[in-house]
Amino acid sequence: MTLVAGVDTSTQSCKVVIVDAATGATVREGRAPHPEGTAVDPAAWWAAFVAAVEQAGGLADVAAIAVGGQQHGLVALDAEGRVVRDALLWNDTRSAAAAADLISEVGAAEYATRTGLVPVASFTATKLRWMRDHEPELVPSIAAVALPHDWLTWRLRGYGPAGESPLGPVLDELVTDRSDASGTGYWSAATNAYDLELFALALGRPAREADPRGASTPASTGLHNSGVPAAVVLPRVLGPGVSTTIDAETPELRGSRAGVLVGAGAGDNAAAALGLGAGPGDVVISIGTSGTVFAVSPEPVVDESGAVAGFADAAGAFLPLVATLNAARVLDAVAALLGVDHEGLADLALAAEPGAGGLVLLPYFEGERTPNLPDATATLSGLTLASTTRENLARAAIEGMLCGLADGLDAIVRHGLRPRRLLLVGGAARSRAVPAIASQVLGLPVVVPEPGEYVARGAARQAAELLGAGAAWPLALHAAVEHPAQPHVRAAFAAAFARTAH
Repeated sequence: MTLVAGVDTSTQSCKVVIVDAATGATVREGRAPHPEGTAVDPAAWWAAFVAAVEQAGGLADVAAIAVGGQQHGLVALDAEGRVVRDALLWNDTRSAAAAADLISEVGAAEYATRTGLVPVASFTATKLRWMRDHEPELVPSIAAVALPHDWLTWRLRGYGPAGESPLGPVLDELVTDRSDASGTGYWSAATNAYDLELFALALGRPAREADPRGASTPASTGLHNSGVPAAVVLPRVLGPGVSTTIDAETPELRGSRAGVLVGAGAGDNAAAALGLGAGPGDVVISIGTSGTVFAVSPEPVVDESGAVAGFADAAGAFLPLVATLNAARVLDAVAALLGVDHEGLADLALAAEPGAGGLVLLPYFEGERTPNLPDATATLSGLTLASTTRENLARAAIEGMLCGLADGLDAIVRHGLRPRRLLLVGGAARSRAVPAIASQVLGLPVVVPEPGEYVARGAARQAAELLGAGAAWPLALHAAVEHPAQPHVRAAFAAAFARTAH
C-alpha cells in the first residue's frame, strides 16, 4: 500500500490525514488546535503541525504530501526567515479602509481585470497596505511575503528561521500554487503571473518571484548600494502536477525525510474542490458560520462589482467564489429563539409548507458581504395571525439562509456557469431539512457527501496525483435529494428585499 498525506492548516486547527493513494481510504489521522484570534504567530501553526503529525503516526511511510490551508493571510518574513509581526489572517478586518484606498487608486474595474478581484479586507494586498500605513517602521525589514500554506510547506521542506530549521532561511525556496496566489490581490489567474506593480502599490516596496536558481542566501532588505529598494521575495507559483521535495529531515517532525515529494498545496476552497472531486457543472455550497458558493469553471471570471472573486482552482482551471457572512448561525439564532436543537428545527421546518405561509426572513443578522450590506440587519416579514407559527418561522430561517446563498449562485451563473448539481457541505448540510429545502429553493439536485476533512483530503489527492494515483477516489454520500423547484420562495424573498431599505 502506497500512502500519501494531506494537511489542512485552517483557521481553527491543523488536520493531517494519511490516505491510501490507490483507493482514497483514510488509514490514520491527527489534529491539533490553533490559537484563537485574527493575528497569530505562525510558530503556533508549526507546533500544531508537529503535534498533528505525531497523532497521525508520523510520516515515515508516506511517499508524498501536500498542504492546504486558509487563504489570504499575510506572513511577512525578514532576511533571517523570522516573522516580522504576527500573521494577519483572512478574518482580520483592520484593513477595510486600506481596501477602499486601493480601489480608489486603481479602480474596481481595473483591479478586477488585472487580478480577478476587487479588494476587500480579507485579501493579502490590503493587509500589506495596512502595514505600510500603520506599521511603516516594519516595512523595510520585510524580505519575503508568504501565505499560511506557503509558509508551512517551506518549513516542512526543511527551511525556516535561522537556528530553528535544518536548511535555514532560503527565501528563494518559498513556493505556492495558483489557487492561493489568486487570493492575494497581486496575482492574476488569467495571466498566471504576479502583478508586481499592484504589489508595490500596496506595500511601497518592489517585489520579485522566488527563483531557486538564484542566490542560496536570503535576499537583502532595505536599500542596495545604488539606493534602490531591495525586492521582496514572493513564492514561486507552481502549476498543477509540479512538485518539490523535502530537502532535509526535520528531527522534531516525526518521520520527515529527504526526498519525499511535496505538492504545490492549495487554498482551502480549492483543496476542498479537489477532495470532493468537483468538476464542471458542480456547485459547492459550504454552510458553516459563514457561507461560500464556488464552482469549477474553464474560463477566468472578472466581476467588477466584487461579488464574485475570480480565483483559480488547484487543477489548472478557475474557481469563481461568492462568500456570505450569514449561514449556519442564522439557524443557530432561530433554533435558540424557538428553544429547540437543530434536529428540532428540522422537524419544525419540514412540517411547514414551502414558502413558510408567507413568512420571509432576510437573514442579515451581522450585516452582509454578498450583497454588500455591512450595516444591514435581519428582517422578518409576512407575519399574520395565521402565518405566525413555530413551524413557519423554522422554515423561513432555512429558506432565508438558502435564498442568500442562491443569490451568490446567481452571481456566478451570470458569468456563464451552467450548474447541474449542488454539493452541500458543512455542519448545516447534515440537517434533514436543509438539503431537501435547498433542492426546492435552488431548483437543482443536491448531494451531501459524508462528513470528512475535505481540505486535507484534497491536499492528499494532490499528493497522490504526483504518484499517478488519486483520480478514481470515490465520493461517499450521506444523502442525495431532488425535489421540484418552488420558485415562489425566491420570488417572495426578492420582493421582501426590494421593500426593505438597507
